[in-house]
Amino acid sequence: MVPGIRQSEVRVEPDFGAIRKVLIVDDSRLQRRILAASLKKWGFEVLEAENGEQAIAICRLEQPDLVLSDWVMPGMGGLEFCKAFRELESRHYSYFILLTAKSEKQEVARGLDTGADDFLIKPLEADELRARIAAGARILLMQRELSEKNQLIEAALEELRLAHDAIDKDLMQARKIQESLVPELKASFGASKVSLLLKPCGHIGGDLVGMFSPGANRLGFYSIDVSGHGITSAMMTARLGGYLSSKHFDQNVAMEQRFNSFYALLPPEEVAKVLNSRLMADTGIEEYFTMAYATVDLRNGHLKMVQAGHPHPLLLRRDGSTEFLGDGGLPIGLLPDAPFQQTDVFLEPGDRLLLYSDGFTECRLLNGSLLDETGLQRMALECAATLAEGSEFLDDLFWQLTQAMSPKGGMDDDVSAVFFEYNGP
Repeated sequence: MVPGIRQSEVRVEPDFGAIRKVLIVDDSRLQRRILAASLKKWGFEVLEAENGEQAIAICRLEQPDLVLSDWVMPGMGGLEFCKAFRELESRHYSYFILLTAKSEKQEVARGLDTGADDFLIKPLEADELRARIAAGARILLMQRELSEKNQLIEAALEELRLAHDAIDKDLMQARKIQESLVPELKASFGASKVSLLLKPCGHIGGDLVGMFSPGANRLGFYSIDVSGHGITSAMMTARLGGYLSSKHFDQNVAMEQRFNSFYALLPPEEVAKVLNSRLMADTGIEEYFTMAYATVDLRNGHLKMVQAGHPHPLLLRRDGSTEFLGDGGLPIGLLPDAPFQQTDVFLEPGDRLLLYSDGFTECRLLNGSLLDETGLQRMALECAATLAEGSEFLDDLFWQLTQAMSPKGGMDDDVSAVFFEYNGP
């Protein structure tokens, strides 16, 4: 029997795995020796201090796993020492038990508020002390396991952050490359004009717009929407940008060189068939795209158009009337030998044509509904009423869209458009 500590007949060996080093803080040398004897017998490394100041000095050099501190001591008492101990920088959490003759609930609450984890009422019983230390060891074990897991999570998050930064940098570069596919957002062809709008919902998108003219009075322009979003769709737009190049006519599938002297525009439905056959010939590609592609003879306003699954282009007549063009059609890249039909219409000077992606018509509004064609028609007429032209018309249209869309959904799809203003030969 250890003097000052009552022994019990039943002895259950607890697990002290998380506690190796114990600091005893007590101004009574006898009490320290009694406690130290029991702790050493149980396998602990024991440190001793006769007051709070000395204990703080020890803790700055080596951190104990467990602190057993008397409440009442000269100088820095147990509560002050506990508070100072918790303010020290530490590698891991330490369990703190206050030893006291106080049993009042208010006093216990004060100790817990200061940072103590547990209390033991003097005189101490060996079995209770061992049980309290074992309970502290379990808490420390769980805390350190949690700390280790948190460190692993922090390391993983840091790796993810670095990976995200690298991807973000690549996507920013990819965006610059994609923007280079549309070098000009507006151009004049005689008295007529073409304006382009391209607003990806992310860094990069699956929409593509463009225009090209192989010679005077001959003009082609298109609006394309590749299925899906992100990198795969953007790679497809880059490929299509090469197929419909405005700089390299020899690579443009919408043109044909004749007599080794000039390039002619192919009929739109033939262009759709060529693009469809090329896409179907590539194995492993699951993406498809919708397209509205039109050519116009600026001398007489004869517009030829193919609509391949794309939203119906909106024709704004100079007299204020409107109509949607096209019969729908199949997207490109879904079926081999898919049929494509051409729509013919003659424009009068002052007529305007809007090609747009479904980022407009399928935009979620504040009331939860979709904008649809009727809503787009209304917005377009409002923009036309302000006499806005070219890029200003498209900017106003996009601004109206952003004001009408639901703030929860935001832009969840790319938005793009081509605005053609015909003003005669």
